[in-house]
Amino acid sequence: MKKLYLFVFLFLFTGYSHAQQPAFWDDIQAFRKEDSAHFPGTNKILFAGSSSFTKWTDVQTYFPSFPIINRGFGGSTLLDEIRYIKEVVYPYKPKQIVIYCGENDLASSDTVTAKMVYNRFRQFFNLIRNKFPGLPLIYISMKPSPSRQLLLPKMIRGNEMIKKFLATKKNTVFIDVYREMIDDEGKPRPELFLDDNLHMNKSGYAIWQKLIKSHLLK
Repeated sequence: MKKLYLFVFLFLFTGYSHAQQPAFWDDIQAFRKEDSAHFPGTNKILFAGSSSFTKWTDVQTYFPSFPIINRGFGGSTLLDEIRYIKEVVYPYKPKQIVIYCGENDLASSDTVTAKMVYNRFRQFFNLIRNKFPGLPLIYISMKPSPSRQLLLPKMIRGNEMIKKFLATKKNTVFIDVYREMIDDEGKPRPELFLDDNLHMNKSGYAIWQKLIKSHLLK
């Protein structure tokens, strides 16, 4: 009977502990495991952000002359990037960081405003620069996903605010992919996206490649 009680206790405790883990805990543990087995090194270009980077699994082939570490984790918001900055940014001591994040913040709740996204980005930026003063930084604007057309006005406003903020900071680049991914009527170009109308296909990534490449550091 004691063994039965112990088994039930351990089962319930394990389930409770797992339920208490923050979002994307498993993704972060996978990064830790990968780094433990084969640390990718330092002084490289770090891609940090959400699923647009996660799904860019062949990003290195788009930029063969540049050493890249991809630490995007799907569905993440800027709050998640802030929460896990010690895991997804600091260990790699990058020579440059490329960020794509913010779109999921707006999609997470109707109460999230463009200004909130801007403030979250500014917090993330300051944490990076406090750790690595002057680190060259690229921010890729929020893209116009067809499945999130109701959020486009917020995205436009958020992009504008982040662009103005970065214009006041040295060693920063704002890359406007939004403008390149809409048609003449200002609507998202569906041919750039997968069937989910959220994530990009190769045509979408080709646009990003064209816009990003000239800003990467050798």
